[in-house]
Amino acid sequence: MSRIRSVATSALGVNRRTVLAAAGAVSVSAGIGYALRPTDSQAATTSQAPVASSRKAAAAPLAPYTKGTTLATVAAPRTSSGYRRLGDGAGWKRVVRGELAAPKSGRAGRRTPLAAFVQFTDLHLMDVQHPLRLEFLRSTDPHAWRPQEALTVQGAVSLVERVNALRGAPVTGSPLHFVMTTGDNTDNNAHSELEWFMKVMSGGRITPDSGDARHYEGVQNSGLKLYWQPDSTLRDGDKALGFPHLKGFLAAAVREVRSPGLNLPWYSTVGNHDALPLGCYGSHGDPYLAEAAIGGKKLMNVSAADAKKLQDAIKNAKDPKGVGYRDFLKAHARSMRSVAPDEKRAPYTSADYLKAHLDPAHQGIGPVGHGYSSANLAAGTQYYTFRIADDVIGISLDTTDAGGHYEGSIGTAQLKWLDRTLRDNKDSYAVVFSHHTSKTMTNTRPDPAHPGERRHNGAEVVSLLSSHANVLAWVNGHIHKNVVTPHAASGGRSFWEISTASHVDYPQLARVIELVDNKDGTLSIFTTLIESAAPHRTDFADLSQTGLAALYRELSFNAPGASKTLAGDANDRNTELVLKKG
Repeated sequence: MSRIRSVATSALGVNRRTVLAAAGAVSVSAGIGYALRPTDSQAATTSQAPVASSRKAAAAPLAPYTKGTTLATVAAPRTSSGYRRLGDGAGWKRVVRGELAAPKSGRAGRRTPLAAFVQFTDLHLMDVQHPLRLEFLRSTDPHAWRPQEALTVQGAVSLVERVNALRGAPVTGSPLHFVMTTGDNTDNNAHSELEWFMKVMSGGRITPDSGDARHYEGVQNSGLKLYWQPDSTLRDGDKALGFPHLKGFLAAAVREVRSPGLNLPWYSTVGNHDALPLGCYGSHGDPYLAEAAIGGKKLMNVSAADAKKLQDAIKNAKDPKGVGYRDFLKAHARSMRSVAPDEKRAPYTSADYLKAHLDPAHQGIGPVGHGYSSANLAAGTQYYTFRIADDVIGISLDTTDAGGHYEGSIGTAQLKWLDRTLRDNKDSYAVVFSHHTSKTMTNTRPDPAHPGERRHNGAEVVSLLSSHANVLAWVNGHIHKNVVTPHAASGGRSFWEISTASHVDYPQLARVIELVDNKDGTLSIFTTLIESAAPHRTDFADLSQTGLAALYRELSFNAPGASKTLAGDANDRNTELVLKKG
């Protein structure tokens, strides 16, 4: 038995197959993902034994279905102007894409499933009362603050409920093996948000509130017309567009929420909003920002001219350490409003992020660490590999740049680790996960912790992945849009890049991904989008947890300045992606 297999089943002191089977999960031979102990060796050393692979197809009934997916129905507007109410719309058809290999007739009768899993991405769980938030940028950019932001926790719990209700993979009917969330799990890099995220995923009671426990104190009861004031009769800018007056909304938004937790194992990938304060300021940035995060002053309104200067500095990466933002806040100190200080809003470090995942209180169905290990903690890394099925591995990358800015890259050590991991596991298919897409890995600013290490962009990662015949897919998020891209290389090596829309901006989606062997020299990757379990129709009188989750979707559809193209076109949604067998 290889070193990897023997350690993988004993690393936790118990047999993962036994634990998952006892919990009612599918056996490892059918594709349950479990943490490889090579996470330890890969995080801290330069060697890794190859994973033995049988490439045996998992036994599963072929029972395609559409219930609970966007194949059946998708939220759609049922009114034509103003604030548009949502209802049940027509589903999205599946599109077969053959840019990388020609689909062969009769494959549906031959295919056997290899693995099936769910991707969450860009949940952006928000502490909306956090003092450092950039809501005031709305004075220059309407979408810099969104009316739905107070309901991210309710929306995420509803997404968990949707996954728990799925009876298997939509195309093959095979068991769903795990959920992977590909970053921006939190929004402001705050401890409060990290706790909410862990409880959403693993189960528990969440109070999406901070500061003064007696009442909400943020932009939505500020009396400023710049923001939707739901509880007030004030004629704000959003109400002028048709947004409703909902008395009791804010009290309901910060009320306790209960998450059942996923009934599947889940894994985690880090995004820039998880690693960096506000998703853009370096993890070793100005200490003033850390103090301001827990302090008692909040800036809610600035002129459009001042807002544009700050927004441009962020977009153009002119202030990666946050020094400019510090000076901006100090210059507007007299405009700040008093709020209750709260230490739970402090920024968390990469070590804090890892410790939260390793905390037994957040284990849920598992695995322990949700992909991360004690070796990651010791080495200060946030990338790892895990076994998806007997013949498929998963690789989670850390594409955030600790030097600052919201675009990504990876360091030389991680790039070499990725190459070695793929080479050592050449007899297993590989699915790579990251937060950033290949086109948004353009930030090669040095990591302050490794100033002499070169950073590598997305084109270099594509080149590396294209050099390995076992890579099937690169699954990511960050751009809040559905985009599916073929990557072809010489020698017939190719893979699909699957980028999925966020769960904060409309259309608020997640994706089921199925890998199958067509038994004709080709493989297919099926992608099927899902919405949360909340009903499409909303009831303004229903401020229950479910009612708020439905409202979360409708508010996001109507958000001023929101892009209407994030769903992508039919080729980016429900697909069959064909590629040659490596």
